[in-house]
Amino acid sequence: MALPRVDIWTDGSSLGNPGPGGWAAILLFEDASGEEHRLELSEGYGLTTNNRMELLAPAKALEALKRPCSVTVHSDSQYVVKAHTDGWIAGWLARGWTGARKRPVANVDLWRRLLAAEAPHEVRYLWVRGHEGTELNERADELARAAAQGEGLLEDEGFRP
Repeated sequence: MALPRVDIWTDGSSLGNPGPGGWAAILLFEDASGEEHRLELSEGYGLTTNNRMELLAPAKALEALKRPCSVTVHSDSQYVVKAHTDGWIAGWLARGWTGARKRPVANVDLWRRLLAAEAPHEVRYLWVRGHEGTELNERADELARAAAQGEGLLEDEGFRP
């Protein structure tokens, strides 16, 4: 039996780097009757980086799925996409979360979280050029920026200045 299909559009934002930040994800899927649904998720953090928000967006979106799915994640973050498509993650794992230059991988807490969130699913990543008018990429950007500017910002407990 085929897995349910979900398209996820993500973005992360940081107003200053580091600074207040936000992530957003838009999930598109059909229910069992074929009815289309759209779910928009976002959160803001008081002090973080853009890369951390770019990583948190797909992790939180995948964590929101209630059963295994076939997922396409659309992201304008080459950091997130190339790590998956160009084999960076496999290299980091083989070297014990050390990069090619023998330095610790940045944001390892969120990379681990993202990998755990991916585990029950079939996930592929597609890069989309940011700020080029792609409707759902623009919407994710708008949501992430609004989250970063919102009230009640959360603490990014994994952030290390």
